[in-house]
Amino acid sequence: MEKVRVVAAGDSAILILFKQEISEEVNRAISATVQLIKMQQIEGIVDMIPAYASLLVEYNPLVIRYEELYKRLHSIVKMDTQVESLEKKIWEIPVCYGGEFGPDLSFVAENSGYSVEEVIERHSRDAYLIYMLGFLPGFTYLGGLEEKLHTKRLDNPRLCIPAGSVGIGGSQTGVYPVDSPGGWRLIGKTPVKMYDPTKPDPILTRAGEYIRFCPISLKEYREIEEAVAKDEYEVKWYKGE
Repeated sequence: MEKVRVVAAGDSAILILFKQEISEEVNRAISATVQLIKMQQIEGIVDMIPAYASLLVEYNPLVIRYEELYKRLHSIVKMDTQVESLEKKIWEIPVCYGGEFGPDLSFVAENSGYSVEEVIERHSRDAYLIYMLGFLPGFTYLGGLEEKLHTKRLDNPRLCIPAGSVGIGGSQTGVYPVDSPGGWRLIGKTPVKMYDPTKPDPILTRAGEYIRFCPISLKEYREIEEAVAKDEYEVKWYKGE
């Protein structure tokens, strides 16, 4: 793998630096490296945190020494990561657009020059790459929003945005996983829990995966919401090419 550096990051973490650009190619390389490290089953690694162009590997220095882990990670980044062979996992996230759930949908439409229906169609047309998670538990930083849908944030952020709200902020789109203040333009809401602390694995998605938003009616929203509350709903996903 070209242009990759392995450097110390404090006394219990090592940072792997990839080509310093935000791109799908770099993201796929990071995801492949995560998989390679997992396959090595290195005792002492506590967590791995992907970002736009880096991977932070946290470890327990009482279990594995820095020098040993550095050598192993340095060897791993030289391996053939076979980026192209990685499975493209695409999550289908149902979204009820507009109405009480999307108070800013009309503003986004006016700003883009599209009709409300066109905004919904274009926002839900493509799969968005999850570059990284952060800010809030399960908050996804997505790439690939059509440029004409880019919309400036609110001048005065809302004090509380309900969990599941789908919004656009600048060049990004995403889902608020928990109730939170925020300044993004809200265009819809999903009944799916992107973050559920009652689950063994509380965060639904991972960096390197994809999200495609699927428009649903208010009736469908209520039905899924009820199924989610009963723990009877399973979020669908499929393999992309």
